[in-house]
Amino acid sequence: MTIERIVLAVAGAMVLLSVVLSQVHHPYWLYLTAFVGLNLLQSAFTGFCPMAMILKAAGKKSGQAFG
Repeated sequence: MTIERIVLAVAGAMVLLSVVLSQVHHPYWLYLTAFVGLNLLQSAFTGFCPMAMILKAAGKKSGQAFG
């Protein structure tokens, strides 16, 4: 998997997890959904993504997300 696909997969998993936790535990878990969404939005405009930087440092390859 490439960096881009890992970032998308983890972001999607975090959104789904926080929605489930908001229903079974506490609605404050929706703040995690908002955080993930805001981070995705800002990275689309700035190109800065902390997770992508970590994955690159770990040796993952970059590639086309939608090719």
